[in-house]
Amino acid sequence: MEAGREATEHATLPESRQRARVRPLRPVEKGLGGLGRTGENLLAHLGSLGTLVWQTVVYLFTGRIPLREVVRQMYWMGVSSVPIVMVTGILAGVVTSQQGGYQFTGSVPLYVLGSVVTSSVVLELGPIMTAVVLIGRVGARITAELGTMQVSEQIDALHSLGRDPVRTLVSPRIVAGVIVVPCLVGVANTAGILSGMFAAQVTIGLSPDAFLYGAQLWWHSWDLFYSLSKGVVFGFVIPLIASHMGLATRGGAEGVGKATTSAVVLMTLAVLFLDALFPPLLLN
Repeated sequence: MEAGREATEHATLPESRQRARVRPLRPVEKGLGGLGRTGENLLAHLGSLGTLVWQTVVYLFTGRIPLREVVRQMYWMGVSSVPIVMVTGILAGVVTSQQGGYQFTGSVPLYVLGSVVTSSVVLELGPIMTAVVLIGRVGARITAELGTMQVSEQIDALHSLGRDPVRTLVSPRIVAGVIVVPCLVGVANTAGILSGMFAAQVTIGLSPDAFLYGAQLWWHSWDLFYSLSKGVVFGFVIPLIASHMGLATRGGAEGVGKATTSAVVLMTLAVLFLDALFPPLLLN
């Protein structure tokens, strides 16, 4: 009887008071709903990325990836990116050499600067700066290209012709990225070390022989493998995320712009996150 009386009293309350009773629950509901949508979107993106990886591996091992398209993407990603990668490596080497020379003058033997510059460029600056440059030059362009094809229904046209967009558009870009990015990292490392050696000679008078002596003193062959391994991983992740975001584009020209912006942010975060995983996995 008491329960029925409470229900009758609640039903007879004014509508404004009924809404007032429910209102405190709305922020919780909105928070849970937003969390659920975020988790759903995250799982959907991860599932799509996993599908792209699986299809690329299958096409690679079955020899169904068009070789001509791979070569074309290698030229566009690799050869065309050499100038900007060299400039980035040179600036990284010069800045590291100048800052190290400023800190070491009068307290540490100057030849140690050779080891500092070499280790900094090879282990960190060369791979990460190359990846950041390629995110802006390569990743954004891939997303814009595939996104434009998606919103203009060119992807649907490929499906209607019996051609798989992953095989013809995505896989060649991923394979090309895995091949050329380690080479670009090597170019950036070489440019950074040589520019750092030149800057050390100009700023603090450290001879090239002393610089190279310091570089060889604490050099490990593993450092080169570590650096190039970063290039392989970054070369895989950048075109993968860019292609996924391009194929997921919706909403016309505005959607292409949003997808490109989101892709750049995601690629940058992914590269920084993976870069943070390398020291505990490969250096310890």
